[in-house]
Amino acid sequence: MQIQYYGHSCFKITTKPGGRATEDITLFFDPFDKELGLRPPQGQADIVFVSHAHFDHNNVSAIKGDPIVINSPGEYAVKGINVVGVDSFHDNAEGTIKGRSTIYVLEAEELKICHLGDLGSELTGKQLDEIDGVDILFVPVGGNYTIDGKKAAELIRKIEPAIVIPMHYKLPGSTAEIEDESKFCAEMGNCPKEKITKFNVKKKDLEEKKMEVVLMAHEA
Repeated sequence: MQIQYYGHSCFKITTKPGGRATEDITLFFDPFDKELGLRPPQGQADIVFVSHAHFDHNNVSAIKGDPIVINSPGEYAVKGINVVGVDSFHDNAEGTIKGRSTIYVLEAEELKICHLGDLGSELTGKQLDEIDGVDILFVPVGGNYTIDGKKAAELIRKIEPAIVIPMHYKLPGSTAEIEDESKFCAEMGNCPKEKITKFNVKKKDLEEKKMEVVLMAHEA
């Protein structure tokens, strides 16, 4: 599995689905509009996941091909991948301010992946059960619109994924009024010095890892 970061909450994942299929499939999470100030993602995709209908997360038209778009809670089986969309709040007032956001949990190549979307509140016991056993967690850390670095670190310690990839933090050029990753890194205490452009990962690579932070450089 290969993971690339386009900035904000947008990731591209290239993976092989289960079963007999040997063709790679491409997934995008939360493609954003140029209004964000960053270069929007480009490329073909088989599936696009949208956590919620804000311009900095739902620019599906930027993605080529004829992707299947998943944009709401529920259970899905697409292209050989099983997906669960978990309803969550975009704020800490039960969605009354910013509405709802969908958390996506999917399994591919024996890896369980969770993209928390624009999570803005604590997770309930039921939500934590849904994402139990996650190998790779994409977590917002920039605050203001989502949980901040401190809340993110607290949540990570509850979930205990093997790998943590922070997202939704301030990047050069971005117009989003959010913090950068430094507060999160101070809370976690184990951020690497270097950002990587591509993250290649297999299940066997994670055997000894626990809450290891991977910082990704975004595709400009």
